[in-house]
Amino acid sequence: MGIKNTLASIAVAATILVASTAARAETLSIVGFGDSLMAGYQLPSSAGFPAQLTQALQARGHDVVITDSGVSGDTTADGLARVDWSIPDGTDGVILELGANDVLRGLPVSETRSNLEAIIARLQDRGIPVLLAGMLAPPNMGGDYAATFNAIYPDLAKRHDLMLYPFFLDGVTGNPGLELSDGMHPNSDGIKVMVENFLPVAEQFVGSLQAE
Repeated sequence: MGIKNTLASIAVAATILVASTAARAETLSIVGFGDSLMAGYQLPSSAGFPAQLTQALQARGHDVVITDSGVSGDTTADGLARVDWSIPDGTDGVILELGANDVLRGLPVSETRSNLEAIIARLQDRGIPVLLAGMLAPPNMGGDYAATFNAIYPDLAKRHDLMLYPFFLDGVTGNPGLELSDGMHPNSDGIKVMVENFLPVAEQFVGSLQAE
């Protein structure tokens, strides 16, 4: 009887171990939530940021898929209006990239900040971690506007304990060889540079999701 009980205990323990291992091995589902910079304006989906970042992370051994939920032209207000239905249940994490169109339209910085904070709050209320991708105002917006706008992202990251990538277009802005003819959007090579620069923070974010 003792041997049977021991074997039964071993079987139960093995089942729990297998189940635990399977749970850890599930593919992480991350959503790239943003505007045309996330959507890959005028690029095939395979050349966009979510697809290229997925490939880069998988090449480094991470079992993760990043879904593209970027909409060209979206402001932070547009993002707030669609965040509840654009981020499906079961999402493990969100890369939040919005604000560039707010700057282009010269929208009040207070509105941009409020919208981003509301998006973050809604995601956190659902238990979805956020990696915040920052944006910088161009110099032609004026020093006061730029300083106030640029402070949004580090301030929100600190307030809500988020991982922050300070400038989503780092390494691309001002480099014509990495931009489309409009001088604003990255081409496929530009996306590649963005992914290379973003990868260390993305790996930290994936690691934090796996640790939960």
